[in-house]
Amino acid sequence: MDTTEILPLFDEQMRRKAAPAGLFVGEGWSAVLWRPDDGQVEPLVARMRELSGHVEWKYYSHDGPELRERLLAAGLEPEDEETVVVAEAASIPPPPADVELRQETDVFLELAERVFGRGQGSSLHDSAVAVVAYVDGQPVSGGRVDLEEGVEFAGLFGGVTLPEYRRRGLYRATVAKRAELARERGYRWLYSDALPTSRPILERNGFVAMTETTPFVFPSA
Repeated sequence: MDTTEILPLFDEQMRRKAAPAGLFVGEGWSAVLWRPDDGQVEPLVARMRELSGHVEWKYYSHDGPELRERLLAAGLEPEDEETVVVAEAASIPPPPADVELRQETDVFLELAERVFGRGQGSSLHDSAVAVVAYVDGQPVSGGRVDLEEGVEFAGLFGGVTLPEYRRRGLYRATVAKRAELARERGYRWLYSDALPTSRPILERNGFVAMTETTPFVFPSA
C-alpha cells in the first residue's frame, strides 16, 4: 500500500472538508484540524480559548516542524503522540464466529467508564456505531466506528478491553466487525489514531502507518 497517495486524500476529506475554516466545533470536543492557507496560528488559538469542553489543535507530523514550534510558542502543550494507521476495508478478514459481537452504544460507554474512569461523552454522535464483544454474557471489549457521510474513510476509535480479558483476540474481533460495517456502507479505507497499545494489533490486521498526530492543548490550571 502506497500511503503517499492516500495521505493527500485523507487530508482533503478528513481534515479540510470537516473544517473548511480550520476549526471544527462539536459537542464536547473541538479541534483545529489544519492550519489555514494564510499560515496564521494565533487567531485560531484565540478561538480555541473561547470554546468550552475539550479543545485541541490536532497537529500532524507532515504539517512540518515549523508549525509545531509555533504551537509551542503560542502556549500550547503536546500530549501523547499517536500513529495514524490506514488499511483497505476490503482487506480485513470477517469477524470470528466464536466471539459474540453486538452493536450497543450504552453498553460501550459504560464499559469505557469502567476502564478509563471517564466516559467518552454521554452519547455518541449520529455517524458513530459502537461494537461490543461479550464473554459468558458479559461485555468485556468494544470500540466504535465513525461513518461520516461523503467521505471514503471510516474511523476506528475508542478501543477498550477489561484488563482480565486482554490478549484473547477480543479487540481484534471488534476491529473486524467494525471493518465489516464500514464495507457494507461502501467505505474504501479504514483509519485509526493508534497509541502504542493498539498499533501492533492493528498492524497485524493489515494496517500500515501513514503519519503521526499529536494533540496540542492548553496547560492545565
